[in-house]
Amino acid sequence: MTFAVFDSHLHTPLCAHATGAPREYALAALNAGLQGLCFTDHMPMPAWYDAPWRMNLAELPQYIEEIQAVQAEFAGRLDVRLGLEADFHPGTEKFVEKILNLHDWDYVIGSVHYLGAWGFDNPEFIDEYANRDLDDLYRDYYALVEGAARSGLFDSLGHLDLPKKFGHLDPNGLYALHALDVVAERGLALDFNTAGWRKPVAQAYPAPDLVRAAAERGLPFVLGSDAHKPEEVGHRFTEAIKQIHDVGGRIVTYRGRARHG
Repeated sequence: MTFAVFDSHLHTPLCAHATGAPREYALAALNAGLQGLCFTDHMPMPAWYDAPWRMNLAELPQYIEEIQAVQAEFAGRLDVRLGLEADFHPGTEKFVEKILNLHDWDYVIGSVHYLGAWGFDNPEFIDEYANRDLDDLYRDYYALVEGAARSGLFDSLGHLDLPKKFGHLDPNGLYALHALDVVAERGLALDFNTAGWRKPVAQAYPAPDLVRAAAERGLPFVLGSDAHKPEEVGHRFTEAIKQIHDVGGRIVTYRGRARHG
């Protein structure tokens, strides 16, 4: 490999559903032979939105301080960067923009986790899939992905085909391709998220056909394990890199919201 391998999708216990101190993630990155990592914990959102699954606004300074401490401790050994995983949910854009202006972040992932009030990737609410037409679901989902791309708030789009998490595959595919066109027009990257290999669908995000379609559109990829515990850092990155390179894709990182690679 002639490029620096970073894990740029990592969480911390502040999101209330991850374990392991940030320095444990850094140690895991060193043990995995990575050159760097970028923490991207779930950012604060309005109090009414998804509160059990993210830090609250009062905890944001603690998040910054904890990652800065890891940066200092591992300086010269590991390139540690600080970002956020932000949610795109119509009506919350002003709040998200305010949070993004509070600090000089390195990298911001834009993710869609909700269709209306339904947290479709939450195992607690998996039964709702039985009440949904999958074609309509993916149409509505990718319309939100396009909205996220057009918002101008984010550097990349997170886990592009997330609704497949529990095995509910996209029956159409055209909505995804249109979304890729919009993401490419806006000059964003895609989160190549290896967490999908740990989920019931047993497939990384995006799916191989979407990886190829993205590469054909010139979209770069940012490697991320979506680790919620230290042992997940760098999960199956060798396979991820091969899959991207096999279709002529490019891997990048971000620092100070600027793309490198």
